[in-house]
Amino acid sequence: MDEHLALLDVGGEIRRHLDTGDRRGAWQLLARLAHDLGHHVDREERGLFRALKDQGDFGDAVAELEGEHADFDEALSDLGLEDGDLEARVEELLDHLSVHIDKENLGIFPVAVVTLGATGWDRIAAVHSEVVGSA
Repeated sequence: MDEHLALLDVGGEIRRHLDTGDRRGAWQLLARLAHDLGHHVDREERGLFRALKDQGDFGDAVAELEGEHADFDEALSDLGLEDGDLEARVEELLDHLSVHIDKENLGIFPVAVVTLGATGWDRIAAVHSEVVGSA
């Protein structure tokens, strides 16, 4: 959840830059958001989501969230600094990200806490250790 809060904080910074007309500042932060989101998604999909799927739980919910992860990657990749509709597209992306984070924080995460077995938690710990060790 801390990573989610950090992503939302970057989103807030991006909005502030766009609100003042600072596209270049927003653009730099969008690069940071893309990097941080990619790192987060990798951990989440290889850890928690894989553990839930391996356990046979919540496959449809996990597939929906993974699809949204792909949507974020595509949306970020399709942005251009000189796009006439940059502000509107970024606003839509950030709104979608906020809803997505709520789905995870209020849906799949609490359910995982009570349903995921020891093997699943071991998988999550291994992925987090691996990613931390390579950072």
